[in-house]
Amino acid sequence: MAPPGTSAVNELVRAAASVDARSKLADLLVTTVRVAREATGSRYAAMGVIGAHNTLRDFLHVGLDDETVRKIGHLPVGRGVLGTLIHDPAPIVVADISKYPDSVGFPDHHPTMTTFLGVPLRAGGDIFGNLYLTDKDGGYDDDDIAIVETLAAVAGSAIASLDMRERLARLAVAEDRERIARDLHDAVIQDLFAVGLGLQATATHLDDEPTRQRMDDAVGRIDDAIASLRTFIFDLRSLGTLQSTMQTTLENMVGRIAGARGANWNIEVASGISGADSASLDNALLVIREAVSNAVRHGRASNLDITVGRSGPETEIEVIDDGSGFDVESVVPGMGLRNMRARAEDDGGTFRIESSPTGTVVRATFKPPH
Repeated sequence: MAPPGTSAVNELVRAAASVDARSKLADLLVTTVRVAREATGSRYAAMGVIGAHNTLRDFLHVGLDDETVRKIGHLPVGRGVLGTLIHDPAPIVVADISKYPDSVGFPDHHPTMTTFLGVPLRAGGDIFGNLYLTDKDGGYDDDDIAIVETLAAVAGSAIASLDMRERLARLAVAEDRERIARDLHDAVIQDLFAVGLGLQATATHLDDEPTRQRMDDAVGRIDDAIASLRTFIFDLRSLGTLQSTMQTTLENMVGRIAGARGANWNIEVASGISGADSASLDNALLVIREAVSNAVRHGRASNLDITVGRSGPETEIEVIDDGSGFDVESVVPGMGLRNMRARAEDDGGTFRIESSPTGTVVRATFKPPH
């Protein structure tokens, strides 16, 4: 005879093996909650995902109908017996929640719950969240604890494995950046430099002043292109490491572009933004770079305000300048504008530009890749 919970563990192992992206992680977490409920014979089950300041940033539940959830109005934040498990991550069994010393009671319209089992879920050595089971007739025993701990271990292993794969993918991307940066420096910049020298040499032998002037102008544009490429290469390498903080990365990047043209800037980055999906963050930084470059080079802006924030899983940016602006409707989009829009919209984000003779506002959102 198979040990209690064997079929539940097998089901969860199969679900865990299919998790290959963040979009599927939510399905695994819900499956974990459902399987834990069924395996223990509980009426209700939930998983609280721990966020900043030891509060619950997400709460997945099974057993409550939609109407009850609507009437309750808000999900738990991690107080009472749920808070006990957050601050002391070890299995906890309670015979009657209402009599537990840390109990804070239930909100209006919340069903009464009596017996309780809580088990922490660890991923890679860190506490990811907690599994909560309530209302098993006769209460919870050691077998229930063993089953739920096993389910938590399976789910935690899948989460840790996904994190490792994402870190390896970011490493591969960083190596690609380094290769691209090296190729740009060794091939493209050197070729441009050689063309510029050739044009300068030719211009010195020309007697036609207008032609010589056009040659000198071409050399100047080549020099600007080389300078822009060098800045891009530096930023490309910086994106690979994201330096110490997002704030530092932006200050350095914007300083090189806007500072060189005498512009002032203010940067505001929401707390915890460095925890955003790396691909979204990279795209956000590249769009900010292009927006700042356009503002100071073409709009002759003197002041820029740059903000980076989060809305759920999305990264949000806004770049405001006081430059001369342009007619958004009539301008023919160049490669820069097309690239900015593509970086935001390719993964389902948004991109919008508002411009007038008193300045331009660029707003974009970036969704994590699927």
